[in-house]
Amino acid sequence: MRVISYNLRKNRAVGELAALSVTYEPDVLCLQEADTLELPDDIGTLHLADSTLTNRLGLAIYYRQDRFDAVTTQAFALKKSLHDMVLRPAHERLIGTRLVDKVADRELVVASFHAAPLTARNSLRRNQIRSAHEELNRLGPGLPTLMVGDYNYPIFKGNLGDKVTESGYDLTLSDTRTYTRYRFFRGHFDLATSVGLTIENVETLPRGTSDHMPILVTSAYTAEPVSQTLRQSARKSIRETDAARSVARTATTTATETAASAPSTDFDI
Repeated sequence: MRVISYNLRKNRAVGELAALSVTYEPDVLCLQEADTLELPDDIGTLHLADSTLTNRLGLAIYYRQDRFDAVTTQAFALKKSLHDMVLRPAHERLIGTRLVDKVADRELVVASFHAAPLTARNSLRRNQIRSAHEELNRLGPGLPTLMVGDYNYPIFKGNLGDKVTESGYDLTLSDTRTYTRYRFFRGHFDLATSVGLTIENVETLPRGTSDHMPILVTSAYTAEPVSQTLRQSARKSIRETDAARSVARTATTTATETAASAPSTDFDI
């Protein structure tokens, strides 16, 4: 399966989409910063599954109708940054489509994601990524899932990778940097997180008129059921929570016993 993700830079690169669809023949196209009111219903062999309507910087998903049937599409609002609250560029930062792959006889979820800008903290973006994964699992419980887009996460990707792995997902960077507009903010902004899929390659495509370069994600279904992967992650989380609670109970008991044995400082009046 071939999926292209492209941040259009406030819709400036929309005119490049037809050529991208012809040159790279993607099965799915995920967009960020699109003017969704101006998007066509079809781009080459790709059909519009749906798009956000309340965003100034919109999201959209296109898919090949000869390979997929779209079951449902849903947009999600995630935790807002101060930038979102003041300037309101994006009420919904995630859109996901549940698809039936008629070639592989499988179901999966593909999503377009746009994290909060660099004015926000990395912790907020991690929160958005975690929440996005949770929402997509509700959209397609136990299904293979691929989320691509502008993660706005130029540094400390090791920490991000650890957090993503803990949730049962894999984080994959492209072969070269996807954003080079500013000297101090160059890096891999456009990423892929996935579960139930083997990511064979993430290629950075040539620069167009956007400040981001599009990425092409090539993936295949894994043999292991996704539900098993998620159950393992959930069991690990439960074990860690139980261990933390046990430590907390021990500390509370010790503190209570210490307080009981200490001389009283109360006075009768």
